Amino acid sequence: MEQASRGAVLVTGGGGYIGAHTAKSLAEQGFRPIVFDNLSSGFREAVRWGEFVHGDIRDGRALREAIEAHGVRQVIHFASLIEVGRSVVRPDLFWDVNVRGTASLLDAIRDCGVERLVFSSSAAVYGQPEGLAARDLLAEGLPTAPTSPYGDTKLACERMIEAYCRAFGLSAVALRYFNAAGADPSGLIGEAHDPETHLIPLAIAAGLGFGKPLTVFGQDFPTPDGACLRDYIHVVDLAAAHVAALAVELPAGGFEAVNVGTGHGWSVLEVIDAVERTLGRPVPRSVGARRPGDPPSLIADPSRARDLLGWSPACSSLDQIVRDAARWHSNQRYGRAARAESASGAQDQPRMAEIEGGDRPGVRSAV
Repeated sequence: MEQASRGAVLVTGGGGYIGAHTAKSLAEQGFRPIVFDNLSSGFREAVRWGEFVHGDIRDGRALREAIEAHGVRQVIHFASLIEVGRSVVRPDLFWDVNVRGTASLLDAIRDCGVERLVFSSSAAVYGQPEGLAARDLLAEGLPTAPTSPYGDTKLACERMIEAYCRAFGLSAVALRYFNAAGADPSGLIGEAHDPETHLIPLAIAAGLGFGKPLTVFGQDFPTPDGACLRDYIHVVDLAAAHVAALAVELPAGGFEAVNVGTGHGWSVLEVIDAVERTLGRPVPRSVGARRPGDPPSLIADPSRARDLLGWSPACSSLDQIVRDAARWHSNQRYGRAARAESASGAQDQPRMAEIEGGDRPGVRSAV
């Protein structure tokens, strides 16, 4: 069949936020995604493209069986724990799942003759770069000095993958991405973290009235409006970068670490303003103290992604990110919000109409 003509790709953690979007992108590009997930934080409802295998990445036997049964020669690895705050209080879990799980996957890859690995890394490997002014870009050559156990595990995985490449002839690309946001425009899949810690979904929930008022952590950063700056990348663009990384020409044993971002920073206040424009209503909020370890600015230098992957973001304007995210959160199909609304009998359509109306001329931002 045409859809299988480009081969099977194992997607670990493919029931999660970015993994599900990447599985969809793979299927659209003629690959056959094989989603491998234990559903500890992912959702079976998000696995809509390709086959599903229930398994844990620490289970080497299950990985080998999945790879061999489906003739997999390429792997995209998302499966991990991601909550930075939780990593501080439970580093043992993060080293077990993220690092031991990646070691288990690498052994299965080596034993089964897999040729290409694309690894879901993070800008957290940079930590708090010194000497960077607001809106300075972070390039891959900067020193890596994570400030959390989560960042430590991502950097450890990168180093382990690079070592396996040199020793065993695997080729791999580690994508260090910045702030993934948004949702697929179809509304079929989106962000459903529990607990949710990301700014855009929290601001949308506060604005729509089914979340707590938002806390802005610090408004005294050395930035134009006093709020910290972050680089937001639409999850659809991020998924496309993973697919592009499968096709990068690398020699056997080659390893590349690549930033995935837009090269533009948006402040927390600018994001809130965009949410208010989209919803057509204010986002209740207060200002709190800075969180320990929050750098004033984290913005990607995306030039290597452009040069190596032939990739550049196509739909990562802030307004589109927020619009797609708001559409998803208004009509969420799975996750905590969807279960709560189903139990209460709440109707989604009125909120969806309000969000669509937020883009009309004349809707006033409260900021």
